[in-house]
Amino acid sequence: MKIDDEIRKITSYKTWSVKRKTDTLLEMDAINYTNLGTDSTKTEKKNVKTISRKIYRAISIINPLDGYILEAHMNEKDLRSLVDAQN
Repeated sequence: MKIDDEIRKITSYKTWSVKRKTDTLLEMDAINYTNLGTDSTKTEKKNVKTISRKIYRAISIINPLDGYILEAHMNEKDLRSLVDAQN
């Protein structure tokens, strides 16, 4: 099953609480980052980051405050890497 389908499936559960949906999505995100290693390519790292953004967007739909915080944190890190690259 593709990651987009899994995210959609989790967010559409009517019987799950917001906390359970958020926890499951964050668990998926943690598993993806855990599977990265020192031998991971830039492409693999970029794919995980893309999936992470999708997960955070899904979280922001079901839990706006947590989703906003996660996306803001990710965007802050992106901005830092741009600033570091310019210096």
